[in-house]
Amino acid sequence: MLGLIIVLVVLVVLGMWIASIYNSLVTLRNRYKNAFAQIDVQLKRRYDLIPNLVETAKKYMAHERETLEAVIKARNTAASAEQTAAGNPGDPSAMKNLMGAESALGGALGRLMVTVERYPDLKANQNMMQLSEELTSTENKVAFARQAYNDAVMHYNTKRETFPTVIFAGMFNFQSAMLFEITNQEEREAVKVQF
Repeated sequence: MLGLIIVLVVLVVLGMWIASIYNSLVTLRNRYKNAFAQIDVQLKRRYDLIPNLVETAKKYMAHERETLEAVIKARNTAASAEQTAAGNPGDPSAMKNLMGAESALGGALGRLMVTVERYPDLKANQNMMQLSEELTSTENKVAFARQAYNDAVMHYNTKRETFPTVIFAGMFNFQSAMLFEITNQEEREAVKVQF
């Protein structure tokens, strides 16, 4: 009888220990998903600003149609990739697509800003100056949100990969999460929005 009680106590303690490991993984996964949701908010704000920026520039840059269309196309691609990644921020392929789309959008915005420099009237336009200020502010918020997301992912992945959690993470199908990082040195350059 005493042996049965000891076995039951050991099983209960073991079950509670496994439950605490599972719960900590769920908590950390939810933290990085919430952190991605903050990136999501800022990216959507940026995607909403871009059409206004292009419309304002369109009036002055009639001969730069190709540049304007490239920005809108890159914005639409990035917005689509962002929606896919928001559905499952832990999906490595969705995150890679988002990072690639964001890189393309950053390049297109950079080309637009270089082109805008050639139009002094556009640079002085009050609406353009306000939009550029909002875009700069949003870029900063995206950077901070991405940093918070990467911190949450790092904490989750570290917990997931340490012993003994690694044993149970595999059993409960807790997959590794991907950082939202910039891999190309050219992409590390901030989009300059000065008028």
